[in-house]
Amino acid sequence: MPEGVISDKSVSLSPTSSLSVTETVNGSHKFVIQGYSLAKGMGIGKHIASDNFIVGGYQWAIYFYPDGKNPEDNSTYVSVFIALASEGTDVRALFELTLVDQSGKGKHKVHSHFDRSLESGPYTLKYRGSMWGYKRFFRRAMLEASDFLKDDCLKIDCTVGVVVSAIDCSRLQSINVPDSDIGAHFGMLLDNQEGSDVIFDIAGEKFYAHKLVLAARSPVFRAQFFDGLEEDKHEVVITDLEPKVFKAMLHFIYRDNVIEDEELFSSNSSFVSSVSETLAAKLLAAADKYGLMRLRLICESYLCKDMSVNSVAQTLALADCYHAMELKTVSLKFAAENLGAVIRSNGFEYLKENCPALQSELLKTVAGCEEECSSGGKSRSVKNDNVASLGSILCLDIKNRIQPISGHLLQLIQEMGT
Repeated sequence: MPEGVISDKSVSLSPTSSLSVTETVNGSHKFVIQGYSLAKGMGIGKHIASDNFIVGGYQWAIYFYPDGKNPEDNSTYVSVFIALASEGTDVRALFELTLVDQSGKGKHKVHSHFDRSLESGPYTLKYRGSMWGYKRFFRRAMLEASDFLKDDCLKIDCTVGVVVSAIDCSRLQSINVPDSDIGAHFGMLLDNQEGSDVIFDIAGEKFYAHKLVLAARSPVFRAQFFDGLEEDKHEVVITDLEPKVFKAMLHFIYRDNVIEDEELFSSNSSFVSSVSETLAAKLLAAADKYGLMRLRLICESYLCKDMSVNSVAQTLALADCYHAMELKTVSLKFAAENLGAVIRSNGFEYLKENCPALQSELLKTVAGCEEECSSGGKSRSVKNDNVASLGSILCLDIKNRIQPISGHLLQLIQEMGT
């Protein structure tokens, strides 16, 4: 054998491998249809749509046709479909639609692709707007006499399983990575007071903290400690926050989550007499003052979950005062959709006395709700048609006039509501 030539028999290659995994990415959505009787008669082929929800990287929506989708059925059946609501080509998926039995007996009506063999495999949706479902989902007369309809309400559960394929090396070898514990470490830094270089005096109670941590989390603290706007202080007195509120704010700054406290969750708690007295409301004010955007959104979320006819006016005032725009939008819409009850509440008197400018914004929102209903959008029921009609007239006046609607016109609405 010539020098420098290696025999093929001496070369040994290690075998390689790969694993292709095809599976479904599953997600579910609950769709509640309130006011079924009012939706009837909207027309064959017209539907009520759920909010979009995301499964497998695609947006989906549930379409409910109270008069049916098929003209040939002449409104004999209701139709239910799941639609691809985002751009996509040849999206393969499995579906399940469940009409919930509201009697508690568990006799749900279920149509499912899951856990059964399909002759042609998963259903393929070719483009945005493609749908899977049933034109003859349920005979309408039987539906209206059944336990599926309760208090003029239907509940539909939907599950989508998007088929995905990938080369998965993690199935061959993997290393488990624990969840982030940086919040716990910084929390220990706060609890132990180790290396603290600033002391806060809140109503005589002392809190030890670290300027670098505060500056990293809050632009207000950063300006206070490092931008030369104030002299370098080792002790800071704060007079406009309660100790428990400042403690909760520090907890968030160091740990990036909210302190567990019963007062944070409910304005109906025995601890408080109004929304403004909840820890969530006070923490919202602190978050706005110190530029803690994530904390502000967390507080908005808590206040939104606890919203009621009696509390919405004060919640709206708080949202406007502390730049909580998402909470303000939700509050305006809630108040507009329950206008008759809201204007008779004690909270509305608070709104008139303290935030008169918000009244015109409320009327504009009422106008938007009325236009949404008249254009075939999501339906809503209003007990007092005169109140809703007058609200629409006043709101149209807002659009055509430069001057805002004055308070005495809202007084007329309140008188009609009573």
